[in-house]
Amino acid sequence: MSNRYLFISIVCMLASHICLAQTDKVSLQTDTTPTFPNPPAGFNVQHNNVPHGKLTAVQYDSRTLGKRREMNVYTPPGYSADRKYPVLYLLHGLGEDYRQWTEWCQADNIIDNLVAAGKIQPVIMVFPNCDTRLTVTDTARANRSGRADGFEGYGKPFEEDLLKDIIPYVDAHYSTISDAKHRALAGLSMGGGQSLNIGLHHLETFAYVGGFSSAPNTNKFGGMYTDIPFVPDINAAREKLKLLWLGCGTKDGLFKISEKAHQYLNEIGIRHIWNVDANGHDNTEWDNNLYLFSQHIFKR
Repeated sequence: MSNRYLFISIVCMLASHICLAQTDKVSLQTDTTPTFPNPPAGFNVQHNNVPHGKLTAVQYDSRTLGKRREMNVYTPPGYSADRKYPVLYLLHGLGEDYRQWTEWCQADNIIDNLVAAGKIQPVIMVFPNCDTRLTVTDTARANRSGRADGFEGYGKPFEEDLLKDIIPYVDAHYSTISDAKHRALAGLSMGGGQSLNIGLHHLETFAYVGGFSSAPNTNKFGGMYTDIPFVPDINAAREKLKLLWLGCGTKDGLFKISEKAHQYLNEIGIRHIWNVDANGHDNTEWDNNLYLFSQHIFKR
């Protein structure tokens, strides 16, 4: 390996974990030093002196699934049909529903505070039900997808619902900028795996993709879908992706999944952010990642 590419690898690992594209394959030992400082105190708390966005439970008919389904949509403070907005889709974890990002995590507070501080532009957020067994009339935990059905509800059926029903509904009913450069997909745990799987296979739809504490459903590296490529078109990914984000805490039992994905991306030369911290598989990790990820997307 040339000194030039050795230098790039060292910079990638030891400086900022913002990993540059490389043309030579490199074997890396993953650096587990925290990538970014912790967010400031109160970053995910609702503040009275900050304008708040609006959360709305929205029902839609999924023609793909033949079911009436539900999701939450966040519109930012001052939302107006006279302005067009980028859209961030956030996917929940196994056994939960669309409310996890705003009831366990604090996605709406985080975005409210960042917008008020001028650190990000106003953005629409969409929180779908990522398990296709969840419908308007059936939300019982006992009926949700899981080990018994091979986690089927989190696989291809949801991907089809997202691409063919959810996104078209959002673009038709909200003032969105409906192209890949203004659309991001990220998720936590099972939703992290879904986000990587869907986003990296649909670069025509998403230019920003993030997996936070990604679960065993992650293509190639999670253990469930080892025969499906993580990045099906390497050249297209290099060209079209504006941001690929992998985040995981070193206390997380699933850490190796994200670590292997990070190492692979370095080997094939795809630029990405590898966000390591000392958290576990919890809402602290996911709030922190959303705070950071949201400041790296939709740059003017």
